[in-house]
Amino acid sequence: MTAPPFDLAATGPLEAIAEVLRQRPALVLTGAGMSTRSGIPDYRGPDGTRRVAPMHYSEFLASSQARQRYWARSFVGWRRFSAARPNAAHHLVTELQRLGAVGDVITQNVDGLHQAAGTERVVELHGSLADVLCLACGTRERRADLDARMAAQNPGFDVDSEEIRPDGDVRLEQVQVEAFEQPRCRVCSSDLLKPDVVFFGGSVDKALVQRCFALTDAAPSLLVLGSSLQVMSGLRFVRRAAKNGVPVALVTRGDSRGDDLVTYKVDGELAPALERIADRLALAERPGGAKGDQLA
Repeated sequence: MTAPPFDLAATGPLEAIAEVLRQRPALVLTGAGMSTRSGIPDYRGPDGTRRVAPMHYSEFLASSQARQRYWARSFVGWRRFSAARPNAAHHLVTELQRLGAVGDVITQNVDGLHQAAGTERVVELHGSLADVLCLACGTRERRADLDARMAAQNPGFDVDSEEIRPDGDVRLEQVQVEAFEQPRCRVCSSDLLKPDVVFFGGSVDKALVQRCFALTDAAPSLLVLGSSLQVMSGLRFVRRAAKNGVPVALVTRGDSRGDDLVTYKVDGELAPALERIADRLALAERPGGAKGDQLA
């Protein structure tokens, strides 16, 4: 049976989720919806269709021209992407962790905003844009350092763009791309530099997937935040938790691919829902707090 969405004005599902989290700390799985309030858009619109067509991994590997296009667009977009800051939902996850209501956090996001908000035990399922890897020799480099090198190589390459896309890049005209000198590895001089993230068409490291399955198997419950679960990367953990027979709670906007698997669903904004859950848990911690007290 598909779990029905609930209005945030109703205390029913929020109270139920708070009760589940009170018993033992839940495993958290977060998606792109966590970061939209930080100015980083998600991949899909309300109807589930993809907003942009990100570069496919096979395309990135296929030619130097494709890599030049990627890095030119990413160089411009990085200024806004790297300036993004955690929003209220990120801080509330940290608060729930402090309250002992949640434990490990598996995130599908590559923006590092959970850690910036102080959340601990974060597993970055799809990697991090803050790191760069040379596919030729294995050298790693901080993106901030690479950005400084690209700026030195491309003096005056200043494209005015207010756009930001989920992967941190922007659209550029071909003539702008061709004017950009792409970066090379500081050790082996290869142009096979790639952000340490999983591109579309790529795959998550098997050991990391197994680690996340182990976390799921050990979890007394799973709390999914800001994900439409359209891709198997995150959906597989929801399926695993449901198969294990533990409660699965979902807070997101609109329909999800996992609606038939969840125990409780809140269809709405993350921060208001998480704030009410955190308030309920904090109330129970205070002297005189009671399970029967109503959410404020």
